[in-house]
Amino acid sequence: MRFLFYTHSVVSDWNHGNAHFLRGVMRELIACGHKAFALEPADGWSRSNLLAEKGPFAVERFRKDFPELVPVTYGDAFDHESWLSDADVVIVHEWTDPRLVAEIGKVRARRGNFTLLFHDTHHRAVSATQSISALRLEHYDGVLAFGEALRKTYLRTGWGKRAFTWHEAADERLFQPHPEVDSRSDIIWIGNWGDDERSAEIQEFLVNPVRELGLSGTVQGVRYPREALADLAAAGLRYEGWIANADVPKAFAEHRLTVHIPRRPYRESLPGIPTIRMFEALACGIPLISAPWSDVEELFRPGTDFLFAHDGSEMRRHLRDVLNDAELAASLTRSGLETIRARHTCRHRVRELFDVLAECGRHQANNPVVAEEALA
Repeated sequence: MRFLFYTHSVVSDWNHGNAHFLRGVMRELIACGHKAFALEPADGWSRSNLLAEKGPFAVERFRKDFPELVPVTYGDAFDHESWLSDADVVIVHEWTDPRLVAEIGKVRARRGNFTLLFHDTHHRAVSATQSISALRLEHYDGVLAFGEALRKTYLRTGWGKRAFTWHEAADERLFQPHPEVDSRSDIIWIGNWGDDERSAEIQEFLVNPVRELGLSGTVQGVRYPREALADLAAAGLRYEGWIANADVPKAFAEHRLTVHIPRRPYRESLPGIPTIRMFEALACGIPLISAPWSDVEELFRPGTDFLFAHDGSEMRRHLRDVLNDAELAASLTRSGLETIRARHTCRHRVRELFDVLAECGRHQANNPVVAEEALA
C-alpha cells in the first residue's frame, strides 16, 4: 500500500515532537513492505528555525539517521492532486494549512479512491477551538486523535465523521537502552520551553529540586528565554540546546534518571495524554519521575513503571530515593521497558492504524499478511 503523510515536517523536530512519531510509523510501514512518503511545506516554522540555528548540517543529519524515509517539500505550485492520485491512505496533520486541508478533502470527494484521515496531536482543539472548528473535514473518513479526551472532543463538537484514539509511541528501532554507555551525570530533562505552558512547573519540578539537592544535570531543548537559562545555570544545570532525536537514547544513557513535565493544557483540559518523550524515555530504560498528570486511560502502571511527584517536595524525595537506591532504579527500568515493549511502540500503532482503516470500510482486502507477521 502507498501511504502519504502531510506533516508539518518529518525532517525537523525543532519544537516539533510529532516528527518523532511519524518517523517511527513510516519506518514500520516500510519494514512491512509498504511505501510511505512525507509531504511538508518548504517554509514550515520548524524546518526554518532548525536551518537558521544549525544550517544545512541538520538536514544532512536527518538523511544520515533515517535513510529509508522520503521527505518531499512543497510550495504554492506543487501538484498535490498528482500525488494524491497514487495514494491508498492519506494522513493529514493538524498543522497543515487550512486551505490545503480543505483542498485534499475535495480531491477525496471527487476521486474517492483513497482513505483520508486527519491527525491531531496538539491541544488546539480545546485551546484554539475556532481554528480547529473552521477546518473543512466533511470529506475525511475519520480523525486520529492522540488521546481519548481529544477524541471525545471531536465527537462532541461534530468535527469529522468519526474519531479514533491513536496515541503516540516510541520508535523502538531507535529508542532502546545503551548499557555500554557510562552515566556521567545525575539528571537529564529533554523538553522545549513551551510558550510558558509549563514554566512554573519546570521551576518547581526540575530547577528547585536540582538546586536544593546539589545534583548535576543537563537540559536540552529550544526556545528557553534568557531568564530561564539564568535559572538553569544557577541550579547547576548545563543547557545544551537542540538535540538530534537520534542522539537522545545515548544522552539518556549518560544520565541516571529523567523527569517528565507535561504542558498545562494537557494536564488541565486533555487528561490522559503524556508527551512522546515519556514513551521514548521509558523505552531507553532510564528511571523516570513525573510531575502530575492524570493517566485516565491506564497507559502505564504509576509507581511501578515510573514515579509520580505531586509537588516539588515529593519530587525531591523521589530524586533522592532513585539516586540512592540501585534496586529501585533497576525496578523502574525493567517495568517501564516491559510496558513500552508490550503496548507502546510504533509497531503497535501501525497495527492500530490498520484496524482504523478496516473500520473506515477500506482496504480490508489490502491489509497484507506480511504486516501482521511483521507486527506479531
